[in-house]
Amino acid sequence: MISQFQESLHLTARTFQSEMLDTTFEDVLEHIDSGIMLFDEEGVLSFVNKQMYGMLDLPRSSLVGCTMSHLLAHVQLSRFKKKLVLRIYRETVYKGKPSYEYVDEFGRYWRVTLSSGEQLKGSYLFTVKEISDYKLIEQTAYQNDNLAMLGKLSASIAHEIRNPLTAIRGFIQLLRPHLHQLGKEEYARIILAEIDRANDIIHEFLTSSKPSVPQVGMISVSALLKEVVLLTESEALMKGCQINLHQLQNDLIISVDVKQVKQVVLNMIKNAMEAITDRIDSDMGRIEIGARREGAEVRIFISDNGKGMDILTLDRLFSPFFTTKESGTGLGLSVSDRIIKNHGGCISVSSRLNEGTQFVISLPLIQ
Repeated sequence: MISQFQESLHLTARTFQSEMLDTTFEDVLEHIDSGIMLFDEEGVLSFVNKQMYGMLDLPRSSLVGCTMSHLLAHVQLSRFKKKLVLRIYRETVYKGKPSYEYVDEFGRYWRVTLSSGEQLKGSYLFTVKEISDYKLIEQTAYQNDNLAMLGKLSASIAHEIRNPLTAIRGFIQLLRPHLHQLGKEEYARIILAEIDRANDIIHEFLTSSKPSVPQVGMISVSALLKEVVLLTESEALMKGCQINLHQLQNDLIISVDVKQVKQVVLNMIKNAMEAITDRIDSDMGRIEIGARREGAEVRIFISDNGKGMDILTLDRLFSPFFTTKESGTGLGLSVSDRIIKNHGGCISVSSRLNEGTQFVISLPLIQ
């Protein structure tokens, strides 16, 4: 009788310890910084912690007991999250990948890890953790590696590019008297100016891993933009684009390296032309260019109605060597960003897929 009582006491103690242990584990899972979902062997959601139902923006009571199909059909789950859950299921469960990374609607990076097998007795454990800080470190290291590689490439290709331009410039100077006799000396002047600008662009590309000091001079924003439009409007018309230069104030004066800033604006207009060319529809392409005063700064805007960009492209837009073009170097916007920063300004960009893109260049005004 006593032995039966002792055995019953031990059994009760073990049950109590087991329940206490389960409660402790649940408390730990409830407060860790990762989202957790556990589906049992029948595909029913049996446990979800606070982080996870916060990510889904759903109450816990409406989640526990759901299957994946029920979750995807949940009326309170946003369309974006439904697509995301379906993509995660396809990549991990269906394709058998142990982890999957994605970017949410706010530009944050997340990693989903799936654990299953004999140790979980047929259950599926999904763990979701934010890795934005890790990605930032990774991208910084990647950018530093690219800059180091760029520095090594610069010395080997500088002469190969510059020598032909030097030869062309020399022959144009020899032909200049003949063009003068034909009344076409203006052609020689334009060609020489563009060769010099090409040399400056090459110099910027090849030295993009180290800062250069701008050779500043005063110019009105109106004159700068009119000159850029004059250089690009014929090419734009050939590509089915119309450039509209908005009326500008004459008192917007900036102190900049004119060649460098002109290079930045030209680069953005050419990017806009390519974005318009890549559109699916056949509507007339439009590029809007203008400037306005904002306190002690001028905001130069270049907008288009091209194909636009997604959030992943926007996130890496100014990284060296990142490009979405088949023949691009991925240096244009990286160099442009550095040029504007060297002038004490900044570049911002906003874009929507199939709607268009707007770049805004902010530069300090001369009062």
